[in-house]
Amino acid sequence: MQNVLLAAFIIGVISGSIHLLGAITGIPFGPVVYSRDAGPQLFNSLPWAIPFIWIVALLNSRGVARLILRPWRKLRVYGFWLIGLTTILTVLFDFGLEPFATRFQHYWLWRPTKVPIDWYGTPLSNFLGWIVTALLVLAFATPSLINKKPAKSAPDYHPLIVWIASNLLFVAGALALHFWPAVVVSGIASLAVIPFAVRGARW
Repeated sequence: MQNVLLAAFIIGVISGSIHLLGAITGIPFGPVVYSRDAGPQLFNSLPWAIPFIWIVALLNSRGVARLILRPWRKLRVYGFWLIGLTTILTVLFDFGLEPFATRFQHYWLWRPTKVPIDWYGTPLSNFLGWIVTALLVLAFATPSLINKKPAKSAPDYHPLIVWIASNLLFVAGALALHFWPAVVVSGIASLAVIPFAVRGARW
């Protein structure tokens, strides 16, 4: 529990600081404006919920990645694979989150950029920012999440349940707005992750 609380604190502080920088300067995610619907704001710039979104997204993505990679947990490169897969799952989480948060709930609004390609108004720089932030956060948080006394234990399905439930929520929001590409991306991601996670957990 102490390790998880420490990791959550590290994730919240680093991700919150980067998003605060992004809200003020537009770097690295892009020009964004947070609405009152997102809740009270820290320093009149950052909704308090943003660090908690990162905590949920990153910790549960890491838990799902651990299930998928369970057969290879004794390999020397396991740690790098875990960080890489966690980052991929976190970004997939954000692909579903963005249409839900911007178009369905109106928590924030992305201003136009010079790049004509976007994801329901979300600039591609946002996802690049999520990749960089996830890797940076994991670099600092991973040591606190490493089990110092490893022992054989039953697989934990809770992260998988939370990750899938979140994606299904995003799918429901996309369905309500007829955002079919968002439905397909989040739906396929969920359907693809489940068998790999279950197979790895049974190893």
